[in-house]
Amino acid sequence: MAVPYRMLPKKNNLVSPPEVKYYPIAVGRDVVDLEQLAKKVSLASSMSEADCYGVIIALTEQIGDELADGNIVKVDRLGTFQLTISSGGVSSIAEAIRPHIKGTRINYKPSKKLKEKTANLNFEKIRR
Repeated sequence: MAVPYRMLPKKNNLVSPPEVKYYPIAVGRDVVDLEQLAKKVSLASSMSEADCYGVIIALTEQIGDELADGNIVKVDRLGTFQLTISSGGVSSIAEAIRPHIKGTRINYKPSKKLKEKTANLNFEKIRR
């Protein structure tokens, strides 16, 4: 199956005169939810759909707990998860206190196997 994409116009105001160039963007066909993933995993394994669902839920909970403890989480065939901090700059280390931290994000780096699986995809232009 091919990955659907469409062309998106983007205007470049840094050149004179401003020009428009078109760039391909991936378009999602459908959303696959946790129940569908559990069903597909159960069909590919000896586990029941309920067991797979429970394992996936427990895995996501545990990843969240480990990230909250400041750990980097590496799931071999999936990838690595790590927290990053978003904050404003301060002029000295003494000013670097909790109120300057605006929030956190989860940084995800896919595994080599996952990258290889998506390296040689076919693409299909769609109209939208």
